Amino acid sequence: MIHPSAIIDPAAELAADVQVGPWTIIGPDVKIGAGTVIGPHVVLQGPSTIGRNNRIFQFASVGEACQASNYKGEPTALEVGDNNIIREHVTIHRGTPGGSALTRIGDDNLLMVGVHIAHDCIIGNGNTFANTTGLAGHVHIGDGVIFGGMTGIHQFCQIGSYAMTAGCTLVLKDVPAYLMVAGNPAGAHGMNYRGMQRRGWSKETIQVLRRAYRTVYRQGLTLQQAIEVLDPQVDDCPELGRFVESLRGSQRGITR
Repeated sequence: MIHPSAIIDPAAELAADVQVGPWTIIGPDVKIGAGTVIGPHVVLQGPSTIGRNNRIFQFASVGEACQASNYKGEPTALEVGDNNIIREHVTIHRGTPGGSALTRIGDDNLLMVGVHIAHDCIIGNGNTFANTTGLAGHVHIGDGVIFGGMTGIHQFCQIGSYAMTAGCTLVLKDVPAYLMVAGNPAGAHGMNYRGMQRRGWSKETIQVLRRAYRTVYRQGLTLQQAIEVLDPQVDDCPELGRFVESLRGSQRGITR
C-alpha cells in the first residue's frame, strides 16, 4: 500500500488503506482519508486535509505554501473533499492570513494536467478544469463549471455555477451562473443551454433563463436595473434565483 521509497512524516495521518507511490513525500500536518490513491513523485504539505477516494497523479504538488510576496510562513490550510481527480503537475497552494487562511476544494472535481489553484481559492463540487487552467488568489468557483484549456482567472473573480469558458479565455470580471464566455478579455456568448438540456431541465426553465439573459445583456439596462426586473420572478424558478444571486454577489462587475 505504501512504497518503501516514500517519505512520510510521522506526524502525518493516513487512513489504513491509503496507497502511496514511490518517491512521494508527505509532510507533517497532512491528513488523508480512506480510499485515496497517491501516485509516485507527489509532494503533499500541510496543514492539509485530503478527503476520501481521491486520486492524485505523479508530480503533483498539493498543500504547498503560497506564492504571495507578503506571506511569511503563517499557519494556513488546505481542505480537499472526496472523489477528486488531481492529474499530473497540478499545483494547489494553501491560504494566506490576509485572505481566509484557507484554500478549499469540494467533491467530484477533475483537475487536468498542469492546473494551478492559488491561495484562498474556494471551489465547489463537480467542476472540470482542463489542462493548464490557472486560478489566481481568492477566486471563488461554484458547482459544475467547465473551464476550457489554458483558461486564466484574475484574482478575486467569482465564477457562478454551471458556467463555461472556452479554451485560452482570460477572465477579468465575475462570470454569472450558466454563462458561456470566451476571448481575451472574456466576453459573454450566451448561456450553456446545451448543458441545461443534458441535466434534464425543463423547456420552461430554459426559456425563463433565455429571457433572463436577454434582460441582462440585450436591453441596455444597468446591472441593478436588470436585477430589479428579474427579482419578482425568482420564486417561481430556483434556477433563475441562482442566476440572480450570482449577479447580486458580483464585486468586480460581470463579464459582458
